[in-house]
Amino acid sequence: MPSPAEIDAVLSDSAVRMGNSAKNAEIAFFGGSFTAVDRDYMVALLETANKHLDKFAGIRISTRPDCIDSNILDILKRYGVTSIELGAQSMCESVLKANLRGHTAKDVENASDLIKEYSFSLGLQMMTGLYTADFDKDRYTAQCFIKMHPDTVRIYPTVIIDNTLLADLYKKGTYNTYSLEESVKLCSELMLLFEENKIKVIRVGLHYSESLEKNIVYNNYHPAFKELCENRIFRERIDGKLTEVSSNNITVFVSPKSKSKLIGQHRCNIDYLNSLGYNVKIKDDDSLEKYEIRIIDT
Repeated sequence: MPSPAEIDAVLSDSAVRMGNSAKNAEIAFFGGSFTAVDRDYMVALLETANKHLDKFAGIRISTRPDCIDSNILDILKRYGVTSIELGAQSMCESVLKANLRGHTAKDVENASDLIKEYSFSLGLQMMTGLYTADFDKDRYTAQCFIKMHPDTVRIYPTVIIDNTLLADLYKKGTYNTYSLEESVKLCSELMLLFEENKIKVIRVGLHYSESLEKNIVYNNYHPAFKELCENRIFRERIDGKLTEVSSNNITVFVSPKSKSKLIGQHRCNIDYLNSLGYNVKIKDDDSLEKYEIRIIDT
């Protein structure tokens, strides 16, 4: 674990390199359950981060739902923490138990209520395709999240890593998570569901690392997973509007910020439309929302 001195050096260097843009960035303690570490160590890290708060937007931490209480939140508030993310993973008791999560859905609800009561920004993290999960159970988790009104959500499709319990179950033939195509189908649906309920989706899919790719035992990982999901959202939006045109020559209007996602990786959505017999032009329309499109005959 990094020492407070090492954290101090990293933050000092980051502030210099980022300049004024640091004001839009948060100091983040991720990759574990921050409030479950030794209390003195946690406070020492917070003290160090607090010294740099004049240069950054705030402090964001991630932790377990059963490692939140009033005493912990008092400490986090004292040192300037602004955002707390809970690794909820699922809101189905059977899934939590099967995956040895060690907390309940009620723990997630209680922790979320307390975090909002203390006026922290609340983030919730879910994992799709866990052991014993299915599409309906994962949709249920998303609906439960919506009822808790988090500010942000992260969606992580399960990737089976070697030398884990899930890998053991996979090798025994008693467990298999969703394929890449299935994950894209479900997660694109969940992304839209959260967006429609004004919940910001800040991450979809695991960060890339060489270590991760080397240790995957089931090939359902993609380093640009969110982009695949957004490509699918636009394909389905286009499919739903093709009945509005009568010609094979069409123009699709989209927000300039979403243009590349509509076109798709390696022009997959354009190729799809070409395969249906359509000749396509793409034009910018600043009036359209993130996932909104308009199609006319050309």
